Amino acid sequence: MAKIIEGERIGKLGRLALGCSATVFDSSRQKVLLTRRTDNGRWCLPGGRAESGESVVETCLRETLEETGLEVRIVRLLGVYSSPHRLIEYPDGNRYQIVALNFEVEPIGGALTTSDETTAYGYFSWDEIARMDVMETHVERLTDVFSGQQPPFVR
Repeated sequence: MAKIIEGERIGKLGRLALGCSATVFDSSRQKVLLTRRTDNGRWCLPGGRAESGESVVETCLRETLEETGLEVRIVRLLGVYSSPHRLIEYPDGNRYQIVALNFEVEPIGGALTTSDETTAYGYFSWDEIARMDVMETHVERLTDVFSGQQPPFVR
């Protein structure tokens, strides 16, 4: 299981990695789709790390499909997150400072389902999310999503 390490400029102890997450609103735009991860049992936005040779759009679409079964299209950029004070350490010893782009997406096909990376999914309001075990890095993104302020956020 990956571990988050926080500290002054600790990101310099790792390599940079690019990731994307997807925010899918329900029809009322009061709830967003979260998935529960297989590896740690915590809730998060669908998403993951970019692969060499793909664009951030392709990353977001691929990761959303892999984790939720939904085919989506990008609506807009909601935020960029790149804290140099956070490092993700994986069990294999690899360490990364993540640069993550959070996009609003809308479903255009597919069917919502679990995958080998997810054990559950659901649409949740901010009040519900506040009581859930959500990954810290995604709490920041969700705080921005529900803030009512105009994106994109750059953090």
